[in-house]
Amino acid sequence: MSIVQPRPSLADIAWAPLRLLGALVDYPLRAVQRVAGIGRMPYVFLIPNLGFFGIFVVVPLFVNFAFSLTGGTNLFLSDRVYVGTEQYGFLLDCENFVDSGSCREDRFWRGIFNTFVFVSFQVFFLVLFSLITALILNRDIYGRGFFRAVYFFPVLLSPVVVALVWKWILLRDGILNAFLVSIGLEKILFFVSPQWAMFWAIFVSIWAHMGFYTLILLAGLQAIPPDLYEAAEMDGTKRERVFWRITLPLLWPNMLVVIVLALIKGVQIFDEVFVLTGGGPGTATQFIVQYIYNTGFSNQVQNFGLASAASVVLGVVLFALTLAQLAAVRRKDSTNV
Repeated sequence: MSIVQPRPSLADIAWAPLRLLGALVDYPLRAVQRVAGIGRMPYVFLIPNLGFFGIFVVVPLFVNFAFSLTGGTNLFLSDRVYVGTEQYGFLLDCENFVDSGSCREDRFWRGIFNTFVFVSFQVFFLVLFSLITALILNRDIYGRGFFRAVYFFPVLLSPVVVALVWKWILLRDGILNAFLVSIGLEKILFFVSPQWAMFWAIFVSIWAHMGFYTLILLAGLQAIPPDLYEAAEMDGTKRERVFWRITLPLLWPNMLVVIVLALIKGVQIFDEVFVLTGGGPGTATQFIVQYIYNTGFSNQVQNFGLASAASVVLGVVLFALTLAQLAAVRRKDSTNV
């Protein structure tokens, strides 16, 4: 008596190529596992990622540092002249570090000063508005899911798109000036005044990134046990005291992450402001990353060594901020133990 084999279904036919592909991938992995052992397989899977990280991150770091020790206009490292720390000496040659005009490379120190002003205001108001927004969205309000999506939506946009939209709004004949004229006011040349240009650079940056940090703080608020608030309510504790004694201390780890990420992002600001103001008027909104870009690529005479030295200085600052974050986290953990 012969057994009738069932006909393959459409699903079997569709999955046949995937099963074949799985078998082709499974065979070499089993061979590697027999050689390396099961315990070393995680490292095998990490090797490709570490390879890409080394090629596109570690190697460029060393190449950039090597460029900072050279001079001339040649592109290839083998054709450049070794000058040692001359580029760093040129950047740091100042009679008074507070006065950028007393420095040999005043544009570099002007970029540092502008970056310091930008980061001081942008990080403070970014964290403040993100915290207020997270506290509101954490409450049981109507349409909470919709508002969460609305606040996070700018994060999904490209920084160039964000800058172009706001530039369209703030131009001489833009939407905002059209509104001012409609209510009887005069037009404001936002990109001509240094104060207005810096204000809008800070505002647009906060608008574009606030949703991301709000999400981090909102996750921290939702992780706080509701029992603590119920106990405080039963004791008749005021809302202000609940915020300072319960909410803020338990939210501090998330706040610390937000502050450090905002600081690092603020120091690296480039694309949004570059499209929005171009660094102007003059050098009013030219920050340190734009200085590096202009020095290495945009200027008529491209000084790769000086741009590399400035980027190394920037990297040291960011590394110091990271160490400060780790130190603050460890100190906070030690006090909680």
